[in-house]
Amino acid sequence: MRQCVVVLLPLTGGLLLPRVAAASTADFGGDAASAVVQRVARWAVDSADNKGLPFVIVDKVGSKVFVFDPRGWLRGAAPALLGSAQGDGSTPGIGDRPLSTIRPEERTTPAGRFVATLARASKGEEILWVDYDAAIALHRVIATAPKERRLQRLESAEPLDRRITYGCINVPVAFYEQVVAPSFRRGGGIVYVLPETLSVDEVFGLRGEMR
Repeated sequence: MRQCVVVLLPLTGGLLLPRVAAASTADFGGDAASAVVQRVARWAVDSADNKGLPFVIVDKVGSKVFVFDPRGWLRGAAPALLGSAQGDGSTPGIGDRPLSTIRPEERTTPAGRFVATLARASKGEEILWVDYDAAIALHRVIATAPKERRLQRLESAEPLDRRITYGCINVPVAFYEQVVAPSFRRGGGIVYVLPETLSVDEVFGLRGEMR
C-alpha cells in the first residue's frame, strides 16, 4: 500500500514566475538558481533528454523546485519541503511499509531522473507521482501535524529548515495548482531530483563538456 497521502490545505505562499527565457540560455529571470540547477536545465533541453515534455528540477541542497515547459522555459519556482534525512537513494521496499516503521535515516528524497504522471492518492487527492516504487510524490504541502510547522518551514530562508518529510516533495498549494498540475496535465513529464551526496555526473551521466 502506498503511504503518500495528500490533504488539501488553505492557500500558502509560493513564488510564481512568468515564462522568462529558454533554459539553454541559463536565464532564470533573476531567480536564484544554483549553477548545478542551471547546468542540468541546459543539458535536459540541449540533449533532448526531456523528450519534448515539461520537466521539474528539484534542488535538494537549496530545497527548491523549478518547473519548465517542454521548450525549457521556466514557468515557476518555489520552496519545497523534502525528506528529513540526507541521502540520494531509497531503502528497498520502503514504498510498501507503513510510515510508522520508517526510521529517521530512511526518510530520504531519492535523486535521479523520473518519468512523472498525475494520479490520485488514497483519499482521491491529486498528486504528481515521481518514484512509485519508493512512494515518492510531489504534492501540496501537508500541515496536519502542527508541531512540524510545515507552513512556517516553507517560508524559512534556511534550506535546512525545509527538510521535514518522509521523502515526498511538498510545495505551496498555489504553486502546485497554478504551475505544477497544469504543466503535467496533458500527459506527464520528467522530474530531475538533484543529488546531495553524489555528483550530477554520476546520477545523470553528464559528459565533462557540459558546463
